[in-house]
Amino acid sequence: MKIATFNVNGVNGRLDVLLRWLDEARPDVVCLQELKAPSNKFPRMELERAGYCAVWQGQKSWNGVAILARGQEPLETRRGLPGDRDESQSRYIEAVIDGIVVGCLYLPNGNPVPGPKFKYKLDWFRRLHSYSAELLELGVPVALVGDFNVMPTDLDVYKPERWIDDALFRPEVKKAYADLVDQGWTDALRHLHPDDPIYTFWAYFRNAFARDAGLRIDHFLLSPDLADKLVRAQVDKHVRDWDHASDHAPVWIELIEKTAKQRREK
Repeated sequence: MKIATFNVNGVNGRLDVLLRWLDEARPDVVCLQELKAPSNKFPRMELERAGYCAVWQGQKSWNGVAILARGQEPLETRRGLPGDRDESQSRYIEAVIDGIVVGCLYLPNGNPVPGPKFKYKLDWFRRLHSYSAELLELGVPVALVGDFNVMPTDLDVYKPERWIDDALFRPEVKKAYADLVDQGWTDALRHLHPDDPIYTFWAYFRNAFARDAGLRIDHFLLSPDLADKLVRAQVDKHVRDWDHASDHAPVWIELIEKTAKQRREK
């Protein structure tokens, strides 16, 4: 199974980019963030013609999340995190696909620091931490996928010294992410590429993409049984160079059922 995440930065304005990439990459499951469209403006018909069924939660102008599944209907299981009183922000949707619980999330940016937006980010992280522990206790295959708006380590950011006061790189945020992983999740990209600088986002300004001045903020956290099936993790960096592209590139992982010999050789 090939599971992808893509912060599209406007699903309708960049629909041509999304459809082109879907046709090229053929992922089985896709988590989208930053739809930037109300639910009634989600391009369901265009995606169905491309072979994908979807569940989604839109929001006018901002946020918005969706889960696409190729050739089948995702079974929606949740919208929003438990305890989230601000239902106006569309940031979490969850569905079951082929027996896997897929949680698509768009964690708050949190800038400026200090301020109410940073507090909201940390509060959202706490709710995610509590709910993710419940998911692990279920003992079912789970993937938490999306734009976490955090660079976990210095290896995940170009020139880290320039980001020390940013909400995506503050010690409190990095600790929140580390505490999440420590529950028993596997950071898929970093697991397979432990020493490589990997970026998933390049800002539009200062020629960031051409200079490869990027950030790794799009992540896959896998429960133990899924982590055992992980064989590949890759950023489709070339998509960021397409005309009218998002500032994020699509990221994907591949899961396969390993043989007993492969598990012994691990």
